[in-house]
Amino acid sequence: MQEDYIKLIFGLKLKQIRTDKNLSLFGLSKLSGLSKSYLNEIENGKKYPKPDKIVLLSDKLEVSYDQMVSLQLDKNLAPIGDILRSKILKELPLELFGIKESNLIDIISNAPAKVNAFISTIIKIAQHYNFSRESFYLASVRSYQEANKNYFEDLEQSVLKFAKAYHIDLEERISSKDLEDILIEEFGYSIEANELSKHKALGSLRSVFVPKTKTLLLANEIDEAQRTFIYAKELAYNFLEVKERLYTFPWIKFDTFDQVLNNFYASYFAGALIIPSDKIKTRLQEIFDKDTFDSSLLLGALKAFNASPESFYQRLTNILPKNYNIENLFFLRFTHKAESNSYYLKKELHLSHQHSPRANQTNEHYCRRWVSLKLLNKISKSKKEHEFDLQISHFEHDSAKYVVLSSATKDPFNENYYRSISIGLLINKQLQRRLNFLTDPNIKTQKVGVTCERCSIQDCEVRQVPASVLGKVAKNKNIENIVKDLNTKFMS
Repeated sequence: MQEDYIKLIFGLKLKQIRTDKNLSLFGLSKLSGLSKSYLNEIENGKKYPKPDKIVLLSDKLEVSYDQMVSLQLDKNLAPIGDILRSKILKELPLELFGIKESNLIDIISNAPAKVNAFISTIIKIAQHYNFSRESFYLASVRSYQEANKNYFEDLEQSVLKFAKAYHIDLEERISSKDLEDILIEEFGYSIEANELSKHKALGSLRSVFVPKTKTLLLANEIDEAQRTFIYAKELAYNFLEVKERLYTFPWIKFDTFDQVLNNFYASYFAGALIIPSDKIKTRLQEIFDKDTFDSSLLLGALKAFNASPESFYQRLTNILPKNYNIENLFFLRFTHKAESNSYYLKKELHLSHQHSPRANQTNEHYCRRWVSLKLLNKISKSKKEHEFDLQISHFEHDSAKYVVLSSATKDPFNENYYRSISIGLLINKQLQRRLNFLTDPNIKTQKVGVTCERCSIQDCEVRQVPASVLGKVAKNKNIENIVKDLNTKFMS
């Protein structure tokens, strides 16, 4: 076992023996002659005492030396030993959330059975839903984004420094050629655009970077916006001096949490470079100031940047919370195959609130009244390059209303597949002050649910299945009320 874990186990055992004997740290200090601060460091796993100190402690606590140094933990602490041996704490990105491993160990040691039961439950849930280590890492990054309102000032400043260093005018539309020249001349890249498409098994893989020769392989199917984004990410890795990184996009496999986190940082940098903060704020203000929603302004803003609709909507999740104090929002990406009845939520982000909808893993039917799904159905029939729409979605179960903007495009890597990107903004007083167009009578308001199985809307013309989950809830509530009445009737 690692030296740090040996310290932790010894500290846990010492603390348990001390508390079993109803001794405070002060009391053990008086009894042993060792300082309270020194004993505290031992119990927190920061120090491991020398043999003579262990002899002293075992003598004063009336336990054998072998028991003190053994790595075997008694039944109360055994769960902690299992956790330590599993190295799960090394998998958790604790430092990202400002948590020290020793603090978590201390929490576990105070109630090992309960904490172990909780962790075991989480693991079983994860296994039930096929929740892999990769999924855990991605969920951790999303939580990190949510905790920081998806805005990172250091990365925004890095983009400005990069633009200044390489004389990039952020007021102009950035092209892939602008970035390609920097990759080749400054960082010694070679770019090969024909190799990946020779291998059909690679599917939607858009790029592979070979670090030894600094060769960037690209798929033929990528468009100008995707090429620009890939180049911007590569520049981010180099400019930010990232060592532990992913070499494919989108990734197939990663080994460490740092790879996933650095991939996020590089993607954020790329988005901020291609869609600069000041430029997009000017565009947004035009849209927000009008008393009616002007779709041409929104579509014009999309075309003003060499970016995909997904990158544009993602960038909104950075800009709106920071610059407009619009913190309650969600971002969704759905995929859909033409003529199928299935819609898959592949990416989501929720800021400042646990918004509906959220991805479900129970094969329930997402509400067909969402603009995200309606657009997918529409574009799969129209075969257009881009479809846009917005609506006010009213979730009856919690009375929340969102203005939802959505774009749908064709998937260039998969025949007959389409994807929609949506951003939903919670309608509250703050949003009403910022968005003048919210009172536009031409914006359709639609009652929506989350899934058909949980929806109470009675006259839904697009319902796929009955509200079975809601029915079970109502049935159980009825039983509860009858039992309550029976208790009252026979109480005396």
